[in-house]
Amino acid sequence: MGEEVKLYGVRGSPFSCRLSIAVKLKGVEYKYYEEDLSNKSDSLLKYNPIHKKVPAFVHNEKPLAESLVILEYIDETWKANPIFPQDPYERAQARFLARFIDEKLMPTLREAWINEYKKKEAEEANGYLEFLEKELKGKYFGGEIIGAADIAGNTLALWLPIYEELKGVEILTEAKSLFGILRYQTPSKFPKLCKWSHDFATHPVVKEVSPSKEELIAIFKPRFNITK
Repeated sequence: MGEEVKLYGVRGSPFSCRLSIAVKLKGVEYKYYEEDLSNKSDSLLKYNPIHKKVPAFVHNEKPLAESLVILEYIDETWKANPIFPQDPYERAQARFLARFIDEKLMPTLREAWINEYKKKEAEEANGYLEFLEKELKGKYFGGEIIGAADIAGNTLALWLPIYEELKGVEILTEAKSLFGILRYQTPSKFPKLCKWSHDFATHPVVKEVSPSKEELIAIFKPRFNITK
């Protein structure tokens, strides 16, 4: 069956990156189109006319928006290497964790970053991280293989360490460094999440399709007004 799969994304977007990871894990051939959000393409506006943002996923000219919705579509369409559990209860739990990350943890972390991780925001974010720490019972949230909740949490493994490094704060990581120079080391408050973050970020598929540390630093230094 001839299939055409297109993904419109932005290299520095964790939401676009989720889908690149998912289709790569599935072995699905796809065409990737990098978007300039200051000058959005006609194709992006055509395929995502409501939100007008990335990611937009197109399968045989049928468009979809919203990364968690698309993750489920990918898993249901291409059966190999499932990213959601087959058991109904476990599948519902994976959905819950993915939505928890999007609707609770990430908005709180963004607020914390904006407010320089002050006490109020830090306490709320840490509470959500403590919940995830307790939920992580295997190598990944998906057990011994990467699943939907892991993919939804890619920001924690790939984007959060950049914030820690650029701003000099400690959230997950045991070793605190600034541009590769070790400053000090303290025990992690979230040892399981810390190990998960490393295992996820160094997974061959994740490494292949995700932006590198250097790319993310180049993207975020201007946002934090860091010139050196």
